[in-house]
Amino acid sequence: MLLFWPCVWGLTIAYDFSMNIQIFIKYALLFFSGAILMRSAGCIINDIVDKDLDAKVERTKNRPIASGKVSIKLGLFYVFILCGLALIVLIQFNLFTIILALCSMPLAFTYPLMKRFTYWPQLFLGITFNYGLILGWTSINSEISIVPMIFYLGAIFWTLGYDTIYGFQDIKDDEIIGVKSTSIKFKKNPKFFILICYLIFIVILTYLGILMNFNKIYFGGLLLITIHLFIFQIKNLIVDLKTNCLKIFESNNFLGLLIFLNLLIGKIIA
Repeated sequence: MLLFWPCVWGLTIAYDFSMNIQIFIKYALLFFSGAILMRSAGCIINDIVDKDLDAKVERTKNRPIASGKVSIKLGLFYVFILCGLALIVLIQFNLFTIILALCSMPLAFTYPLMKRFTYWPQLFLGITFNYGLILGWTSINSEISIVPMIFYLGAIFWTLGYDTIYGFQDIKDDEIIGVKSTSIKFKKNPKFFILICYLIFIVILTYLGILMNFNKIYFGGLLLITIHLFIFQIKNLIVDLKTNCLKIFESNNFLGLLIFLNLLIGKIIA
């Protein structure tokens, strides 16, 4: 779902809702299917690349490939099937969107390697995971404007925040085996770093509303989004408690829905 929400955000800000709503629903379902297929393929690639590391981490040691229950050869076969199905979904869109989507493939399959070389793998995840926002826009428009690019930048900071929270589940094991992350880099003051990320996201969402001339209800909805990010997530974050980190991380699915509904309200209600 964290891969899907940016897709439907981009689709929503691009779509003219005076048109047939069935087209919007069709594209949303295509993006939903594509997100499931590509995230599944990405997870398998991640598990193949990280099989030796996963075996040393308490939370991931029982993953199918790390534990030996599924072979690398079979895993790659699954990836081939999933990518083939995703390609069938992709060719339902216009040529511009197809080309842009294919250009993102190197990002999707190299991200798992980043934590070996940089403390910023979450940044690469943000660039990769939110790329669908651009595709959502181009599925309707034949060119890219400043609007989706600004939104894309904000979504990257959203991912930087929530995946830093996710990373605290494994921080002790990661430090032992030498894996890098923003969770480790900012472990002395994690809430400040996450606050900065989320603050940038909120500022960009506000600017987006101004750029697109959204109604006042949209800006009221931003208050709920801000409360969720700053109070529920940051205030309640306990980095030493894995279950707490996972709960707060997973709440971003609800946040994605909330932003989607707010974008709809901003565009549709005059």
